[in-house]
Amino acid sequence: METSVDRPLLSLRTTLVFLLALIVGVTAGALTALAGEGTPRSVLAGLAAAGLAVPFFDRLVAAEPDASRPRGTVSIGGGEEKGDG
Repeated sequence: METSVDRPLLSLRTTLVFLLALIVGVTAGALTALAGEGTPRSVLAGLAAAGLAVPFFDRLVAAEPDASRPRGTVSIGGGEEKGDG
């Protein structure tokens, strides 16, 4: 009996977040190794960086622009808006 999956295993957003976290983790681990630390410390540094990068990129990718605000305005504190010029 064959079952076909019509939807992807991970959404595009999830894949992007994990890919960016992987890049951050590998970079942190490589830089730690180049700094002269041993392999275990490099792996731990990479895992820690990747673990912290997931929620960071999750929030960063989830931030969608507010369509009700004109471009160039920034929300400050209690809903005040400040324009560019």
